[in-house]
Amino acid sequence: MICFLTSNPFSEDGALNPANGFVDALRQSLPAGAVRALFVASSPDEPETNEYYATEQRQRFGASGVIFDTFRILDRRTADRAAALVADSDFIILTGGHVPTQNRFFRDIGLKELLAGFDGVLIGISAGTMNAAETVYSQPELEGEAIDPDYPRFMPGLGLTKAMLLPHFDGNMEYRLDGLRIWQDVTFPDSMGRRFYAVPDGSYLYLSSGAEELRGEAWLVSDGAMQKCSAVGEALRL
Repeated sequence: MICFLTSNPFSEDGALNPANGFVDALRQSLPAGAVRALFVASSPDEPETNEYYATEQRQRFGASGVIFDTFRILDRRTADRAAALVADSDFIILTGGHVPTQNRFFRDIGLKELLAGFDGVLIGISAGTMNAAETVYSQPELEGEAIDPDYPRFMPGLGLTKAMLLPHFDGNMEYRLDGLRIWQDVTFPDSMGRRFYAVPDGSYLYLSSGAEELRGEAWLVSDGAMQKCSAVGEALRL
């Protein structure tokens, strides 16, 4: 399996973002000819939302010349066929959304076990990237989550990587949720004894043949501190 664990793979113009060699690497990884894609939802019980985003993403990939022969959706409607859908796909998209909701769906359908034999290409987007980790750090994002003692900040994930990525980092250290600074008051304390990688859109983690490269800008958050560890155009071997 080849994995691209992204923050957001799309540019503002709607096409794929070529930064840090992403588009070239993706095209080289995909099989020649017809590609069978599987869109794995983050909100399994919202079929209309899933149809909308699946259609949008198919168009966005197409705008960059990545054309799919089939583009199927895995949500609650098709959960009983999850094993067959994964086995019959060349390209799997773990889309963005609410991390804990997506995580529960992944566990419901046994996606970790289904991916054990998958030898195609997988792309994670935002929440999908976070849930690809062995241990998922779910940074609070909705009102009430930062102060909820029962909110699951750490959960078992798909185990594709040990790296815990935090997408959409734009350098704003004053972002607040529930009256707390999400970085200084929540994530920094949670990083004690752990390593998180904050990445902006355009950066991604590339996994192939056991090797892991963080490509593009990234900041290491560990033991209550943050420091830049990679720049645009660079690749950091993890």
